[in-house]
Order: sequence, then structure tokens, then C-alpha cells
Amino acid sequence: MNLPFFISRRISKEASGSFSSIINRIAVVSIGLGLAVLILAFMVLFGFKQEIKDKIYSFSGHLIISKYTLSTSFEESSITIDDSLIQLLKNYPLTERIQPYAMKAALLKTDEEVQGVIIKGVDESFDTLGFSKHMINGRFPDLSSNDYSTEAALSKRVSNYLKLDIGDEVLIYFVQNPPRFRRLQVTGIYETGLEEFDEKIILGDLDLIRRINNWPDSLAGGIEVFVSDTDKLEQAEYDLYNTLAIDLYVDKVTDRYIQIFDWLNLLNRNVVILLTIILFVSGTSIISILLILIMERTQMIGVMKAIGAPNRMIQRVFIFNGLQLIVRGLFWGNVIGLGLGLIQDYFKLIPLDAANYYMSHVPIQIDIPTILGLNVLVLTLIGLALLIPVAIISRVKPVRAIRFD
Repeated sequence: MNLPFFISRRISKEASGSFSSIINRIAVVSIGLGLAVLILAFMVLFGFKQEIKDKIYSFSGHLIISKYTLSTSFEESSITIDDSLIQLLKNYPLTERIQPYAMKAALLKTDEEVQGVIIKGVDESFDTLGFSKHMINGRFPDLSSNDYSTEAALSKRVSNYLKLDIGDEVLIYFVQNPPRFRRLQVTGIYETGLEEFDEKIILGDLDLIRRINNWPDSLAGGIEVFVSDTDKLEQAEYDLYNTLAIDLYVDKVTDRYIQIFDWLNLLNRNVVILLTIILFVSGTSIISILLILIMERTQMIGVMKAIGAPNRMIQRVFIFNGLQLIVRGLFWGNVIGLGLGLIQDYFKLIPLDAANYYMSHVPIQIDIPTILGLNVLVLTLIGLALLIPVAIISRVKPVRAIRFD
């Protein structure tokens, strides 16, 4: 039998109902609450970042291939979408899917208001299923017609400003020389909460923009490429840039919307600061508690030394005692953190102001490797903190310890 572990369990049971038992509960509570807060913080952070990224990816591919130009206009120079380009992109190992698109500046006009917009034309390859979670009313435009479709999906902000609803018609004037116009029917209203999209983007048929620009079916403004692993986005950009024709430009979505992704990266600093504070508080707590336990057991330490017990064995007794407290704290921390996270994930109990937070509720994403990593980190660092108070045991003199009161 492991003697230090046996003694540690006995003194833990004997402490029941004493002052040290209250101290033990405080240790378990502080570690448990600290871990629970960390788990919730990371779940909310990952959920928030993933929710924002999903909104961006529903409008734009991970990589955008367009004609190389120095122009900063929303409208792209056309590129030829031939079989060789399509096959090259589809055969690239990281490619998940591709979709052509085109953008054009326009004005939406009703009897009372005029609103400047950017119409993004897409075809049937657009992920309407993934975009459907942003639709708050109506449906996505039907793009299956052999001729171009005059249906469009407007943002809630644009539709409110123009006082448009599902089934209404609106004139769209395309900014070009000579100007051209079409009558669009509103079939859907979406909302992402991101101003970059809600303020100006409407979705329509790619063939409509082709018709307005006098483009054949082989031309488009660009191609959006979705990759299977976003962690390899830099590699995919480098590979495609060196593979495609010299007049084509490859742009990452993280560069096109750099202000949003930089803001998301700043959120990581807040979590790191929180992690540091909680680990410091929990470590300080376990050190203080072990010092109190050692003081309470000073006479026991003196007796054990008097009968020949080495310092290392006595230290292991209190290390085991501290580890028991840490493990109990980790258990309850996981139960509380995961429990509250799952409740929020299923029932959406905590709402948010979509105008300020880009979503209507606190998002949750459970990442098992991160949760396991937090448990190992807390166990390791607080476990190392145990070595500080137990080092005092080697300085305890048996005679003074036995007389200690």
C-alpha cells in the first residue's frame, strides 16, 4: 500500500467537520469556479468567433479569385471561367467547392426613397442552405431559370429604409454609361448583424449582371473558393497564386475583411488575461490552504519525523492531499462549466442586442481538445504550486513541532 496516500486519505476523513474541512471546501470551490469560468469563456469565445466567421463565409469564399487590377471599385473586371480553370481549382487538394460571382453598383428607387447598394450576382452553386439561417423572412431568389432572374434578397436594414416587404417590386438603376434599369421582385429579407453586408449588399442572379454588362455566360466577376481546412488558408493562397495565370489575383477573406478578423484576434488577449488571473488566484488559494493544513498538522509532522519518517514521505502526504482537492475542483468545474454551456446552447437563455453584438444570443461552441487542455493546464500549474508550501516541511524541527500548539 502507498503509505503517504493512505495517511493523506485518513487525515482528510478526520478533518470532516473541523476548520480544515471548511478550508478544503473553499479550495474546491475556488478551483471549480475558476475552471468553470475558463471553460465558459473559451466556449463563448469560440462560439462568437465561429458565428462571425460563418456570417462572412456565407457571403464570401475563403479565397477570392479575380482579375488583377489597381481599381478599388466594388465592380470587378471580368475573368473567363473556362474548363481548364474550373478543373484546376477543383483538383486542388484543399478545395471544398467553388462558386462564380459578380458585383455591380446600383441604386434602388421607390416612390419615396433612393438607396445606393451593391448587387452581388450568384448562380445555383451558391450555398443557399448555409445562407438560410440568415433569412428572417421569405426565401432566397430562384436561380434555376434558363433566362436571368429578377428576384432579389434584401437586407432587413435596406428593406426597412425603403419600406419594402416580401412580394414588393423595386426599380434598380445600374451605375454605368448609359444607365440601365430593371424591376426586381423582393423574395427574401436577410439579416447578419454585420454592417459590411447589411448596409449595402443585396443578392441576385449572376446572369442578370451578365446581361447588364453584355457578358457571355463564360465571364464572371470572379470565383470564390471554399477550402476544407481554414487553418491552411495561407498555404492555399500561396499555392493558387503561383498556379493560376499571371493576370489573376488571389485574395484571402481575412485580408478583404481585415478589420473584422483583427478585432476577433483581439478577443484572444482578453481570454489569456482571464486565464492568467484565474490561475494566479487558484494557485494562491491552494498554497494558502496547504500552509493552513501544514500548520494544523505540525504536531503530526513532528511525531512522524521523530519516528524516522523522511521529509520526502511527509511532503508526499500533503501533496496527495492537495491533489485530491484539485481533482475534486476540476470535477465540479467541468460539471458546472459544461452544464451551463449546454443549457445556453440548447435553450438560448441569455439574449444579446444584435445591433451591438451581431447576434441575438450568447453563442456556444464546445471544443473538447481545448477543455481537456484547460484541465491539464490547471492541474499542472496548480499542482506545481503545491511544491511551494510543502518545502516548508523540511525545515520543521521535531522537538518544536511536537510542542507546537
